[in-house]
Amino acid sequence: MISSVLSRLWSNATHNLIPRREKKDNQKPLLKSLASLNARQWAEFWTGWLAWTCDAIDFYSVSLSVTNLATQFRRSTTDITRALTLTLLLRSVGAIILGIISDRFGRKIPLTLNLLLIAVLELGAGFVQTYSQFLVLRSLFGIAMGGIWGLAASTSLENLPVETRGLASGVLQEGYAAGTIIAAIIDLFLVPEQSHSWRALFWCAAGLSTLCALIRFCLPESKVFLKAKGYARLREEQLGRKIGSKEKTKIFIRETGKMLRHHWMLCIYGVLLMSGFNFLSHGSQDLFPTFIQSTKGFSSQDAAIMTIIGQCGSIVGGAASGWSSQYIGRRLSMIIFILLGALFIPLWILPNSFSGLSLGAFWIQFGVQGAWGVIPIQLAEMSPPAFRATFPGVVYQIGNMVSSASAQIEATGGEHLKTTVSVPVSTANPTGEKIVPDYGTVQGILIGCVAAFTIIITVFGPEKHGYEFEKHRAAFEEGGGDDDAVMKDDDALDDGEITGRQGNFRSGDETTSEEKAEVEMIENA
Repeated sequence: MISSVLSRLWSNATHNLIPRREKKDNQKPLLKSLASLNARQWAEFWTGWLAWTCDAIDFYSVSLSVTNLATQFRRSTTDITRALTLTLLLRSVGAIILGIISDRFGRKIPLTLNLLLIAVLELGAGFVQTYSQFLVLRSLFGIAMGGIWGLAASTSLENLPVETRGLASGVLQEGYAAGTIIAAIIDLFLVPEQSHSWRALFWCAAGLSTLCALIRFCLPESKVFLKAKGYARLREEQLGRKIGSKEKTKIFIRETGKMLRHHWMLCIYGVLLMSGFNFLSHGSQDLFPTFIQSTKGFSSQDAAIMTIIGQCGSIVGGAASGWSSQYIGRRLSMIIFILLGALFIPLWILPNSFSGLSLGAFWIQFGVQGAWGVIPIQLAEMSPPAFRATFPGVVYQIGNMVSSASAQIEATGGEHLKTTVSVPVSTANPTGEKIVPDYGTVQGILIGCVAAFTIIITVFGPEKHGYEFEKHRAAFEEGGGDDDAVMKDDDALDDGEITGRQGNFRSGDETTSEEKAEVEMIENA
């Protein structure tokens, strides 16, 4: 077994890094494929993007408010970053719960409820009066936040043509960067102008999450999920039996167990990959505003502007890497962009000028988040296909849990590693020098080590470039969790049959009056 595993890893690194591009009969050029998308596909994609954007606003509200929160609760920076750690630790719980619900019952209602729960918790965080209350709400927020990414990715990508998924993956993932920019703009222009200070940022985030929930509720269920559901009903009719909702849930649990027994090594690999990527992301972002203010001596407004500039690099890098992955492969694109980010570490931490630090922030996020742009489609393609919401979300959030201490590692390292900076002569600093935490050096060492680890993990990993997972059966069907359980072309339902057989399906397994009538007709016949 060990020899076969090592052989497969070596093959991944030496023969499969650049996947073979197989020409399919119905394959279209990218621009033509984009032009063929209908309004529903565009709406589903941008709704998933918006959900992920709102998630980023909600999470990054704490990072932007570390200094204000420390003052409010009379706590150290390390104490405040504990809220970030708890949020990251508990996200895997939400990913498991909501991912399973989504793969079992559909994409629409789970994502809608998830967003509303986040809105309530974010609203409540804006009213807390004590540090303990803040930690409790952010812990609960972590559970709710954990479900968003897997649900948003499946909502956005599974209904798109294969040719567009690389670019779409990059744009989707950088919804996080867009969310960070929106949060920074609110923090820059709204927070200083009213008496509620940091609380206004949390309230705005709650309102945006509520808006996204309403938009998702107004859109129909995923067509791919409905098609798999309709195919399962067709097979039931062919077998002459009707399987109820409870029995389907039991089947789903059995198929999940079978998937875990068969793909346990893939699960471990996914966690290792996402641990590296999450350390890259959080290690380069979460304490960056504090680094700019405490070590470099800039104002919170300057830190917010630099954050915006950095996240602009994220958006450009994510789109570029997602597009390139469609041609040179997912893993090779990820490796190239990680290397680019690592090259710009000195420019990110060494300058003392606003322009130099801003340029460094742009390019390191171009590399780090550029590599991240491939992650949604890479995880979707390598996932056990019937578990496209559960597997990506869970390995993503367990990786988040592993990396949850990144902000605290950097904060603690900065407290122990000091540097001296020049400041204006004053009563507090008569020598014109001040000893401050050396967050820059700590961040540089952490990101450099993590970049090397992530590249190694990526090189030896699997890749299913261009895999058509939308043709797979659902896991609530007996045998649907198997890797080869695809819908046969002669049995698959087209859009008209979906509408005719299923009416306007929502989430769940409720039987409509039309379906009951159809079953009665079949039984009478």
